[in-house]
Amino acid sequence: MIFVVSGPSGCGKSTLIKLVRAARPDVRVSVSHTARSRRETEAEGRDYYFIDPPRFRAMIRRRAFLEWAVVHGAYYGTSRAELGKGKDGDLILDIDVQGARQVRKRVAAAVTIFVLPPSFAALRDRLLARGQDSPEAIAERLETARREARECPKFAHVIINDDLNEAADELASIIVNQRTCWSSRRRAVRPILSSFKQK
Repeated sequence: MIFVVSGPSGCGKSTLIKLVRAARPDVRVSVSHTARSRRETEAEGRDYYFIDPPRFRAMIRRRAFLEWAVVHGAYYGTSRAELGKGKDGDLILDIDVQGARQVRKRVAAAVTIFVLPPSFAALRDRLLARGQDSPEAIAERLETARREARECPKFAHVIINDDLNEAADELASIIVNQRTCWSSRRRAVRPILSSFKQK
């Protein structure tokens, strides 16, 4: 099953995913490609696949991406090859709202989850507390967040990330509950149902 987790920059979606993965190591996370510079705390293949802009554009031309977007001046995208990680289990795509829009069109069965901060003021405080961006970059992220928040009703689920542990529990619950849907259990259930027909 493919789970798309999206929301404004600073809403805490990556932190929530890390908490869920710590509790449920069977859940995989897609690693996106980006053409931005690697930060000191980031590792190749764990946080992103870091490539240069010409190579990213070449992948776009080859239609190698399931989704891609320019976010805050840098290319980001999920390669089609990453979907293979979810072939035998659950795969989370941690992507921006533009990317989520593309995945909704291309993967009808994807489960979409929007993460909201408890308020716009709380989002601003979180971005400031991160200390990663200039005041101009933060202002740009906040303006983008205003637009992205309007997409919230288009998602199947909404998590309000006020209490981190509670929000992580909600994300884990969505994943576990989705496993019991007929579309997810069909292969496992059919032989059981067949056994009921035997005399």
